[in-house]
Amino acid sequence: MRLGVFGGTFDPIHIGHLVAAQNAMHAAQLDRVLFIVANQPWQKEGTREVTDAQLRHLVVTQVLAPIPGLEPSDIEIRRGGLSYSIDTLIELHDAQPADELFLVVGADAASQMPTWERAEELSRLARLVIVNRYGYPTISHILDFDEPILAEMPWLDISSTDLRERVRDHRPLQFLLPATAIDAIERFALYREQHPRNAMTGEDQGRPTGSSARLD
Repeated sequence: MRLGVFGGTFDPIHIGHLVAAQNAMHAAQLDRVLFIVANQPWQKEGTREVTDAQLRHLVVTQVLAPIPGLEPSDIEIRRGGLSYSIDTLIELHDAQPADELFLVVGADAASQMPTWERAEELSRLARLVIVNRYGYPTISHILDFDEPILAEMPWLDISSTDLRERVRDHRPLQFLLPATAIDAIERFALYREQHPRNAMTGEDQGRPTGSSARLD
């Protein structure tokens, strides 16, 4: 099994994430891509409030349900604490040693990889797939990885930060987010001036939440 590991906060998951994963799957000939939903993203510690991890995972699960080959994972949520890619790769490798792991990262995130936790260990566990937006400089060498697999995607100037601001400003979201994600934002009143860290109340607490570039 050639398994893509695509991690992120996914707050919220948007079209750019889906396009990046699909292009990585094609470029690296992956069998599956796991969307690893961060429990506590260390890059965002103390910078902003992050939506409850279980709720983010629920939305990702609903969005990915009809898309073959793209699957949600709550491995970092179940582990708890701060989320580090090295811990996730080790856990995935130990669970399925025969799988070949591919760490999928955006070009911006790739340039920051030397600052990641135990970054020097990443290359012994996975090959690197860099998703590069059209017009950005090509990264040819990161840490001790062999030559990265490059997956170029169309220019999509979409960010989760902008989408959260759009919600607060009551601007259009259509075509920037999957319809299921827009529905969840409305249903759970996400990204308003104030919203509960865990909006999963009542009947939603009993629903299954399903089964990693770190992109916002």
